[in-house]
Amino acid sequence: MTTTLEPVRPIQLAEIRAARERIAKTIVRTPLVRLDLGPGFPDVRLKLENLQPINAYKLRGAANAVAMLSEAERARGVWTISAGNAGQGVAYAARQAGVRCTVVVIETAPTSKVERMRALGARLVPVSYDTAWKTLEARAYPGVEGTFVHPFDDHNFIAGHATMGLEILEDAPDTAAVVASIGGGGLIVGVGSALKALAPGIKVFGAEPETAAPLALSLALGSPQKFKDWKPSFVDGAGGQSVFPRMWERMRPVVDGSIVVSLADITKAMRLVAEKARVIAEGAGALAVAAALSGKAGAGPVVAIVSGGNVDLEKFCELIGSAAG
Repeated sequence: MTTTLEPVRPIQLAEIRAARERIAKTIVRTPLVRLDLGPGFPDVRLKLENLQPINAYKLRGAANAVAMLSEAERARGVWTISAGNAGQGVAYAARQAGVRCTVVVIETAPTSKVERMRALGARLVPVSYDTAWKTLEARAYPGVEGTFVHPFDDHNFIAGHATMGLEILEDAPDTAAVVASIGGGGLIVGVGSALKALAPGIKVFGAEPETAAPLALSLALGSPQKFKDWKPSFVDGAGGQSVFPRMWERMRPVVDGSIVVSLADITKAMRLVAEKARVIAEGAGALAVAAALSGKAGAGPVVAIVSGGNVDLEKFCELIGSAAG
């Protein structure tokens, strides 16, 4: 069965403000705190989305997308595809709405994310990363029924994420740049849409791990690309195999560039944020911080979105231990 998709269109400011009201009782208005490293470092502020009820920003988009489904769509149940955070977001929003939820989950997802999705009542269908990525394109999976909520290529999902941009500008109107990790691209499109509508001079940068940087390649070549040397890593919430053409169309007007970061620098950022701000950031959350600290987003103020904190504590300790010194 072929799914007919609505054409890509810009996220309007009115839609973002409506989403903010719609999800206000579900999400947390997360704080923006300074990462004080002293002279010689960029002025970096942390947008702590790891403090959401599911410990990740995905709840914003999921809450808005589920709230906007029709009664008929809800009656069918919902399903999504996830490495963990989108699955938690959709499962959380579905549970609040009394809707059945299934998650086609990447089998290498951290145990903490898998357990949280199951605790939220989701039925889990484990698949390989390659299968999950293909399913994202196909929007169908054998044996899984219901209304599909795409974890990034969904207008209402993106509008929910965009509410973060409103908060950033209210708390730090002097912001010069914002850095967000990129997996599918929904986060950066949402935040970028809000920022460019209200303060077009602010630079918006994506952050990608060196093992999975399709946006940087796409920007260099001027068209959506597949990252041929893609490798899995602990940065499971970011770093896709490719840039989907529809997401490329969404990103081009609101993204100024991509900053590629080494895995070593991401682990250092995880340790630094834990030491200086007492914040636990998963790989994708620390990715944006590492990119901001590289100086490639400018001297600041630079807002780094700590997109999530869902990491197994044993793995977290192992990673920051390897970054000692």
